Amino acid sequence: MAAAFPVYGELLERSTALQVLAERGLCQEAAHSFTEGMQLFQLGDAKAALAEFSKVTELAPSFGGGHVFLGLANALTYNIYPAIDNLERAAEIEPDSFAAHYTLAQLNFKLRIPQKGYEAAEHALHCIQNIEQRKMLTQLLREERAREHSGIARPWFNKPFSKTTVWLAGSGFAAMLIALIIHVH
Repeated sequence: MAAAFPVYGELLERSTALQVLAERGLCQEAAHSFTEGMQLFQLGDAKAALAEFSKVTELAPSFGGGHVFLGLANALTYNIYPAIDNLERAAEIEPDSFAAHYTLAQLNFKLRIPQKGYEAAEHALHCIQNIEQRKMLTQLLREERAREHSGIARPWFNKPFSKTTVWLAGSGFAAMLIALIIHVH
């Protein structure tokens, strides 16, 4: 877990977590819920962690880390729209948060929304603070490009049609009208 989220890596050790969270301005109850959520998250109980991280965001709505992990817990329990909302909220609260932007990019790529994924990855690029984060982002982008290369491309309807495509569509429409006129008479 620490390797995946180096920004919050120091929060994973329970002995220092409460002190670090207090320094970030969290009340004692929110800090306790966050450390409980982290423990549950590390144990693989995303559903129970979801409840704890929800408490954190209620008690400390301006704590971006709470929103990041609430987004992760939502994603792992298949609550996709709340996951996206929480990750976007974390990025709003902490615009320089690598964890928020990276996780949002990762989720968008998994959901096959590459445009939003690349936008979030671009924001994450500007937030990189160490070599591990750079490696993580590079690996994520490499995997996405490989997936795009080997997958079936989705059609983009925001690009203009070529002359050939317009001519073929027009010819097909004209043929359909002629067939309809002949059939009616």
